[in-house]
Amino acid sequence: METQSNTNNVLHEGLVALGFSGSGSADAFSGIPVRPLSELEPLFERYIALLQEYNAKFDLINTDEHDDIAVRHILDSLAAAKDVASITASGKKAAGAETFLAADIGSGAGLPGIPLAAAFFEQPFVLVERMSKRCAFLETCARELGLQNVTVEENQAERLEQNRFNLVVFRAFRPLEKKMMHVLRRILKPAGVLAAYKARQDKIAEEMQALGKNMPNYTVRPLTVPFLSDHERNLVVIEK
Repeated sequence: METQSNTNNVLHEGLVALGFSGSGSADAFSGIPVRPLSELEPLFERYIALLQEYNAKFDLINTDEHDDIAVRHILDSLAAAKDVASITASGKKAAGAETFLAADIGSGAGLPGIPLAAAFFEQPFVLVERMSKRCAFLETCARELGLQNVTVEENQAERLEQNRFNLVVFRAFRPLEKKMMHVLRRILKPAGVLAAYKARQDKIAEEMQALGKNMPNYTVRPLTVPFLSDHERNLVVIEK
């Protein structure tokens, strides 16, 4: 798949299209502090370089081409940034003084956790990954990018403690079958939210219907990924 672009810098233009500005204004992101574009763009260029450098060794993603990484991975991860910010703002308001903690489960190459953590620099993110070599890559990224709000944890979703996270995100992790749905909802705090990056709505409906009586209430929020018009993307939002 080739990205569709008429610009010389898909990363810059894509970030602007998603609402990231030179001032880093939080107005478009439910009041959640956001890193200015002038700082965010160089961070992502460095992240792309790290992905290109370590991809062959750690089998992180399925492309080494700069613009494909920018569009299919970084911009795709950030296509849900406004939704994640809205969930975070509502969760912080409900939790009061309680620390709002987000997790990226099965983080792999750090997607969507690293792009979200880089953008929302005050929000703590735990990147949960079961493979030690990929955890080493994630720790390298957090250090190289200066993401002090990121913690890397080598673990499996099934072994995480209960009632730990306010928000759980994942992308290209596993289908939402009965066992995994139970595991993911178990690690959420009361009133916690699960946000799953998915593709076509008809496939989402099939996946959820297969849960039978265990199917939770959920909403599907369409996502628009700049320069990626040939792939349907959606965010499935499930409250505990």
